[in-house]
Amino acid sequence: MNLPTPAKFCIGLGLVALALVVANQGLAPDVNPPLERAAVLASLLAVGLMLVGVLWTRALPEASIRSELSGEQGIVLSAELPDALADELAWGSHMLLTATPAAVVLVIWRDQSLLRRGLLAPSTFAPGAICQRALEKQAAISLVDLKLYPGRQEFDALLPGLPSVVVQPLGQDGLVLLGGWSARCFSRSDLAWVEGWAAKLRAGLELLPNRSQGPLLSA
Repeated sequence: MNLPTPAKFCIGLGLVALALVVANQGLAPDVNPPLERAAVLASLLAVGLMLVGVLWTRALPEASIRSELSGEQGIVLSAELPDALADELAWGSHMLLTATPAAVVLVIWRDQSLLRRGLLAPSTFAPGAICQRALEKQAAISLVDLKLYPGRQEFDALLPGLPSVVVQPLGQDGLVLLGGWSARCFSRSDLAWVEGWAAKLRAGLELLPNRSQGPLLSA
């Protein structure tokens, strides 16, 4: 793990100080109580410096490594949407791709793909068991490290090799899917932002005429 420079400095300085204390004790011609007290105090200060360095690495954790994802940057937006809804989808997806670690955004409503933006895969995504579970629970599912989950092949059509995915339901009629650049890349604030945008988006989508055969959630 690459330590931040301040953490390296604190740990190194603590080790040097502790070594000097040991050397001073070994070279002293006479060990008396004042010298022992000074050695204990200096040792505590040295250990404290090293502890600060360790805590520094936890406060500034190493950033997740971005995966090498393949796909062409682009946007596919349904031409049948009202202008206001199309603008909302374009604005919201742009914010997700620039303000969060999302690599791809997909919005599905009543079996129709309304928006696909970011890195685009040539295949068409079809919701599977994990998406159905999110619809049943009516709660977001965050797959923080996709390789650990059974059924991860469901998202190969979204973008091959995605390390993380967020599935946010839009009621029982739709989904917002986000694919992340790296494992554990989405923070709680990212998930809260997606949930709020989905609620706003759903209000506009429910005004659209229902042209599908039924909701995404099967009986």
